[in-house]
Amino acid sequence: MTSTSSGAADQLLPIASARATTALAWRLVAARRSSLALTVASFLASGLAGVVPVWMIGHVVDAVRDGAGAGEVRKAVLVMVVAALAGGALTALSSAALAHSVAPALAVLREDVLDRALHLETERIEAAGVGDVVSRVGDDVRALTTSLDEAIPLLIGSASAILFTAGGLFALDWRLGVAGLGAAPCYVWALRWYLPRSAPFYRRERTAEGARAGALVTGVLGAPTLRAFGRQGDALREIDRTSRHAVEIAVSVFRLYTRFGSRMNSSELVGLMLVLTAGFLVVRSGIGSVGEATTAALLFHRLFNPIGALLFVFDSVQSSGAALARLAGVALIPAQRQDARQPGPGAALRLHGVHHAYEPGHEVLTGVDLVLAPGERVAIVGATGAGKTTLGGIAAGTIVPSSGTVRLGGLDLTTAHESVVRRHVALVSQEVHVFAGTVRDNLLLADGAADDDDLWAALAVTGSVPWVRALPHGLDTRVGDLGTRLTPSQSQQVALARVVLLDPAVVVLDEATAEAGSSGARDLEQAALAVTAGRSAIVVAHRLTQSRAADRVLVMHGGSVVEDGSHDELVAAGGLYAELWAAWSA
Repeated sequence: MTSTSSGAADQLLPIASARATTALAWRLVAARRSSLALTVASFLASGLAGVVPVWMIGHVVDAVRDGAGAGEVRKAVLVMVVAALAGGALTALSSAALAHSVAPALAVLREDVLDRALHLETERIEAAGVGDVVSRVGDDVRALTTSLDEAIPLLIGSASAILFTAGGLFALDWRLGVAGLGAAPCYVWALRWYLPRSAPFYRRERTAEGARAGALVTGVLGAPTLRAFGRQGDALREIDRTSRHAVEIAVSVFRLYTRFGSRMNSSELVGLMLVLTAGFLVVRSGIGSVGEATTAALLFHRLFNPIGALLFVFDSVQSSGAALARLAGVALIPAQRQDARQPGPGAALRLHGVHHAYEPGHEVLTGVDLVLAPGERVAIVGATGAGKTTLGGIAAGTIVPSSGTVRLGGLDLTTAHESVVRRHVALVSQEVHVFAGTVRDNLLLADGAADDDDLWAALAVTGSVPWVRALPHGLDTRVGDLGTRLTPSQSQQVALARVVLLDPAVVVLDEATAEAGSSGARDLEQAALAVTAGRSAIVVAHRLTQSRAADRVLVMHGGSVVEDGSHDELVAAGGLYAELWAAWSA
């Protein structure tokens, strides 16, 4: 399974509950409480500064009505200017403090999500689909970042403005404050209508975007194969289907949002009518002044922008909340139980009673036992689908078997931390990746402390020195994306050189010479032999010449080991291996 669109919803990676998401978010931002306190204080001060000009307008109205001189008006204007300048400075400070509080927390969350995703079992990633993972570390993080830059500052600023504006109404006269509160039931009614309907839409929207990303990634990565089999039309139809589904949900969300907006406009109308009526009655009764009634009307009218801003960003906040829950769902996946014990010198690799099924009820390995002695080279052969690659992955510690034990001396590969396993067991598969960077960068991934002599020595073991020296800048030549393209054979040689630098006790080669083609196969096989010399090695053999060079050969069929012995012994036995060898030799 390669995309979320082809998998069931219960196979997707988990989504955290609201409580777990909130707890995780607070844990991340609580590490910078001083910045958080400065953020809250500056937002509140900015909201207070925004109320001052409205009060001054009311003061000017009363001053003119009472026949005060121009000096009183100039004084009020000066206060308004100072308040506006202070508000602008405080707004800038609040945004900077918020970024300093939340941006590092978001970076930590993204690292945690990527770390947990990289340490998940291969079958779980395949079941969820690559699109689910890509959309979380890509689209969901982007949604959170946009919310941090735009929506969250607007949300907090609007909330503080509403708080001080409502307080200003009560400070003028409690009757004006109560009149303003008369609109609250209308706002609550609108929110109670919108919230239960919108949250499921946003969750569905994020999931649909994950399915769309899965279809796109699958189509791009599999383009050569799809074209070879004439199936590009199917891939395009799947991309179109998932894209249309995502767009339909987005349109439904917008329709819901506009209906919510109409309810909020009705609430504004009701509130302004109540405040104007209350102001008129207060002035007519002599309890308050015209300036106070003017201030009250302007204060309530001033609520339109903050409330409208809240509505504007609520869409983004809802979406980012769904994104945060999806990220938290991955970050909170329990870490694999760790076993940091060391294997000990001269340790044997032992697989006992290994069973494995990628899907319940469909075992690909059934009761496999294997003992790999120190320094022994074992080849695994068999037809496609026999379970060779799965057995190699389990032996390398990259796949956790459904049942059974995998131990390297005293080290349990199924529970040990990946960093511990990788120090002792290396896996080179048929598909290796050349990272964007220099040849040196690609080699130093295995041993960051290696010097140039170490790098050239590792390249010499794999027979790579001639072509590396022929590159424009030798070890410092950029390769991979936007650099010199390496051939499949050269890429495999770089991967094998990394094994030499890592110097593990066990090497698993999973058809590591299959991509070389006939011209480079012999050189690559010689490189593989040189790399595994003196080490325990499991070779998933693509070519039977590799099995002939092995100390022992395992023949797999239907997920089981059906023959075990040396090349000569198995040929003489006249069984399945003898048939394979005869066909190969012919």
